[in-house]
Amino acid sequence: MQYVTLTARCALGLIFLVAVIGKVRGRDAFREFRLSVPGLAPGLPPTATSAAVVAAESAAVILLAVPRTAPAGLALAGAVLLAFATAIHLAVRDGRTAACRCFGARPSPAGRVHVARNLALTALAWGGLASHLAAPGPVHPAGAVIAMAGAGVLTLVFVFFDELADLLLAPSARSTQ
Repeated sequence: MQYVTLTARCALGLIFLVAVIGKVRGRDAFREFRLSVPGLAPGLPPTATSAAVVAAESAAVILLAVPRTAPAGLALAGAVLLAFATAIHLAVRDGRTAACRCFGARPSPAGRVHVARNLALTALAWGGLASHLAAPGPVHPAGAVIAMAGAGVLTLVFVFFDELADLLLAPSARSTQ
């Protein structure tokens, strides 16, 4: 079970790291992220909300990197991802047009694909936490390498989730995202 935890920690840490870097890589990137906030979280102050998101994602990266604080990092990551999924779901349900700038790169219209991605990542975070609580223990180096390789694959899948959805979903399904 400790390998599930390690895979979750590494994947989520890398995913959040990519997200933070994408949002703070320059003034324009952060400004674009800040401008996307009202579509997803109307009524919340965009600058403070953007800063809080970056702070929470940064805290998750740090907590996930340290074995002693990893359970807190997994719990934080799961809570943040569930909040993201909820915000996107509400925006879609209410018919608000919102851009997803999750990784700071090209914007894409927030939709059900993003809700699914964030719920899958929430499950990864909470599954990692549950496996840590069920069977904490040492990790064999060979197993750690395999877990980290799996985390690398998961990271790529989730960072490029929009592109994969574009490739795999029929055009009619994409239009209802």
